[in-house]
Amino acid sequence: MYRTERGRSERLRVLLVVAAVVLAVAAAWWALTVWMPAPPRIVTMATGPEGGAYAALGARYQAILARSKVELRLRPTVGALENLALLRQPGSEVSIAFVVAGTAKAEDSQTLASLGTLFYEPLWLFYRGLDPARGLDGFREKRMAIGPEGSGTRELTLNLLNRLGLDYAPGELLPLTPEQTAGALARGEVDMAPILTSWDSPLVHRLLGTPGVSLFSFPRADAHLALSPYLSKLVLPMGVADLARNIPPTDVVLLATKANLVVRRDLHPAIQYLLLDAAEEIHARPDLFHRAGEFPAAEAIDLPLSEDARQFHKSGRPWIQRYLPFHVAILAQRLLVLIVPLLGIVYPLMRALPGLYSWNVRRRIFRLYGELKLIELQMREPAAAGAEDDFLARLEDLEERATRLRVPKIHAWLAYTLRAHIHFVRGLAQPGQ
Repeated sequence: MYRTERGRSERLRVLLVVAAVVLAVAAAWWALTVWMPAPPRIVTMATGPEGGAYAALGARYQAILARSKVELRLRPTVGALENLALLRQPGSEVSIAFVVAGTAKAEDSQTLASLGTLFYEPLWLFYRGLDPARGLDGFREKRMAIGPEGSGTRELTLNLLNRLGLDYAPGELLPLTPEQTAGALARGEVDMAPILTSWDSPLVHRLLGTPGVSLFSFPRADAHLALSPYLSKLVLPMGVADLARNIPPTDVVLLATKANLVVRRDLHPAIQYLLLDAAEEIHARPDLFHRAGEFPAAEAIDLPLSEDARQFHKSGRPWIQRYLPFHVAILAQRLLVLIVPLLGIVYPLMRALPGLYSWNVRRRIFRLYGELKLIELQMREPAAAGAEDDFLARLEDLEERATRLRVPKIHAWLAYTLRAHIHFVRGLAQPGQ
């Protein structure tokens, strides 16, 4: 009986330890795989046409992320609409892209989020051989290169043409790339060429200096802004492209949208912070159309900002990433995340173990008390007469088990009390002694 009691006690202690280990391992697995998995080493960004502004920007982001040992793969596209389509496709592997404001739909907010706006993208409407005094009406039935399918230039241009009620035959709207457009305009093969790109684009400066090519100044720009809130009005100052030749010869009013850095909502927060850090390094400097520090901006034009972007624009990177290398900081964050659930499970268990052990010790002693009470009750029954030797043998066995009972010092008094009560009951079994 003694060995049985001791074996049960040992098994309970083992079970408690095993339960604590299993719960700790389960908590660690959940924390490191579900709550805060490791960031990917490779991510893919959709940029734009090769040689364009988006492609050049993608290369700069690629170089900055490489400093943190994260490979940014660049996927060339025809433009912002294809970028958006790739973000919508789970199997495309594209999780980051440049997207112009005014192209995303409301339902995209379920899977996509913005990290903020990066810079202005004016719609440069170059033309040749047309009368600008007639405004956009002078552009009717003229050949226009509006960009290939999937480009932001095409989308914005078609929206403007529809709003102005300008109808074009299919053969008059040519799906040329920006490079093809510049050549066709210089050769007189097209009459108009809207190009949606930044001021830094070499193509813009080339066309501004091309003989016979002029830049259109949008009339009623404020009306366009009122009807399309995602648009902005910019002014290209006279002579800013070439002061010696006074290009452009007058101030030019431009309609512009803003480039957004868009990600899938499931993109790892650490990668989002890396991208935001790179965006601040690249876009915070002053430009012709914006002041220093104006971009990246916490603007949610088409898509809501991600929670990590909100935190970044509010207070910057997490403090641990400011002082440690990227992967060391991420490891430290994951370890901190691991410690929290471990403490939440292991600490209460450790606090509970002494109580459970104490309960088990008392249970073993009280079980012997139950046997002692049963012997006493049986001794008081009329049928117990003449069975004194049997009762004494049972009490002797009970006392031996109580003597051998291993209990901590704090509970030793219970064992001694039990033995005293066994002696008391033995006295009842030997009334003549």
